[in-house]
Amino acid sequence: MFRTDHDLRPLPDVDAARAHVAEAALRPAAPGPVGLELEAHLVDLLSPAERVPWDRITGLVGSVPPLPGRSRVTLEPGGQVELSGPPGDDVTAAVAALRADGAVLTAHLGRHGLGLAPLGTDPLRPARRVSPGPRYLAMEEHFAVVGCSRAGAAMMTSTASVQVNLEAGHPGQHRDRVALAHALGPVLVAVSAASPLLAGRETGWASTRQQVWGDLDQARCGPLLGRRDPAEEWADYALAAPVMLVRFTDDGGAQAVTARVPFADWVSGRTLLGGRRPTPEDLDYHLTTLFPPVRLRGFLEIRYLDASPSWPALAALTTTLLDDPVAADLAAAACLPVRGRWTTAAHRGLADPELHTAARACLAAAVDRVPAELRSAVHALAELVEAGRSPGDAVLDTARASGPEAALLAAVHAEEPA
Repeated sequence: MFRTDHDLRPLPDVDAARAHVAEAALRPAAPGPVGLELEAHLVDLLSPAERVPWDRITGLVGSVPPLPGRSRVTLEPGGQVELSGPPGDDVTAAVAALRADGAVLTAHLGRHGLGLAPLGTDPLRPARRVSPGPRYLAMEEHFAVVGCSRAGAAMMTSTASVQVNLEAGHPGQHRDRVALAHALGPVLVAVSAASPLLAGRETGWASTRQQVWGDLDQARCGPLLGRRDPAEEWADYALAAPVMLVRFTDDGGAQAVTARVPFADWVSGRTLLGGRRPTPEDLDYHLTTLFPPVRLRGFLEIRYLDASPSWPALAALTTTLLDDPVAADLAAAACLPVRGRWTTAAHRGLADPELHTAARACLAAAVDRVPAELRSAVHALAELVEAGRSPGDAVLDTARASGPEAALLAAVHAEEPA
């Protein structure tokens, strides 16, 4: 039966829904605190070509010892493991906490023959969902309806990222900070690119993870355009995006929406889903099914970085380029020639001369302004960028020499660059 949230009245109209989203989009808060989330592919070290069964994954994750940094451990539909740390006072604290929690989790999984591979895509195994969760089944059905089932399956089961969450700033800063977060996107996609293989094959893309996101419905996954107030634009984006699923039972069941229904049409009553109009709770849930490269959740959720062993340097670089005023001004100027070049960044990465120039300028702006504890890691990343390489080049080298299985296992055992 469908949910009966008697304590939540339906949203009265489209204007009320728009206001609900806009009011929560950007919470005034000074830059400083940093939240980090790191995904990695779970690998059976004895059978790396096989995905780990769901019951085995959930049993092991349920028995993880207490984590010193208080990260949450969650699971993605392909069995990827995500560590989500609470906000740290700064990027140094956030990285230290996630490193400590990652060490505990890695040791626990290792005792059971499993490892974690932080790469933008799984270089070996075909896309396959192992989670039985109704949300992900409904997502599969919806992606099929809108014509991107292959990209949807790859996104859900074969990609991994490092996510950087930063404060929105004071109201007068909101537009510039959101604009800079988007302007940095193509450059940092190229710098972080660590996904040149998918399902055992070279793809010809530096960041196959970003290419997968680009192949999804852009009404759900495309960037904001930055032409006006970001909170208002985010609200209009959310109302124009199609509803993916309707939760309908009190035990977490869900029903895929098998037609293209913008949320605004559900609010207005033009189309009824689940035999009813939506509540504010439905709208809040709808926002969790939108995946732009920068998502506004009261803070800035930076979602476009490939997971890689270089994640601490990428976190420090991203934070410095957005939160340090001097570095931010230099980065904004450096990124102007490559604004909006998401596809080029995913395809060619640092092999594109203009992206390489912008990346070198961004690293130069940040490398001596990052916190001292992370400076050596960012210097190592700067040297890699100077040479026109990204973390994915080592993945490609290993795969070409020894095969995609070796590339996956090398990522499991890789140490962070010094």
